[in-house]
Amino acid sequence: MRKVTANVYMTLDGRGEFPKYPEKKRKLTEPNALFRYMWYDRFDDVTTVVMGRRSFLGHQRTWSEKAVKPGEATWLLDYRRYLDRVEKICLSHRLKSTDWENSRILSGDLAKILSKLKREKGGNIMLEGGPAVVRECLRRNLADDYWFFVMPVVYGRGPRYWDPMKTQTTLNLIETKPGEDKEIMLHYEAVKGFSP
Repeated sequence: MRKVTANVYMTLDGRGEFPKYPEKKRKLTEPNALFRYMWYDRFDDVTTVVMGRRSFLGHQRTWSEKAVKPGEATWLLDYRRYLDRVEKICLSHRLKSTDWENSRILSGDLAKILSKLKREKGGNIMLEGGPAVVRECLRRNLADDYWFFVMPVVYGRGPRYWDPMKTQTTLNLIETKPGEDKEIMLHYEAVKGFSP
């Protein structure tokens, strides 16, 4: 059966925003090691990416091949092409159509949607949904594993990942990886069937 991985991009205070870092002098001509590990190394493994509406529209606007910028590094084009060709699921009650190729719009209960996707043919599934979708996934322990990309910033604004939860979700640490800008990737597997 296909595995569901939830990606969590957050600041130290649990905000789902990508803050600006102090000015960098280096120009990236290839993906840094952490980006390569989180995305490029999974191009063949992940065949479906699930996103909430805002995340889906933001990715289409920023990362589809149509949004390519003149003089952009070749490695970014590879990433754009991957996002264009991978199956994309947009979770939305409001959005009715999309012109982004290889996309479907689904609505309803997240557990039922993920269960249906897991039974379909294909590689693994990445939940790239944004704070509300990932929070629901964590609250109900719907993913098989979680990749937390933690940025070394206390941001104080932007959507929150953490709201009160009625039950405990227990995770088991598999690995950690540092990033070039002092961020850290924490890879956890879900502990299923544990009741504190």
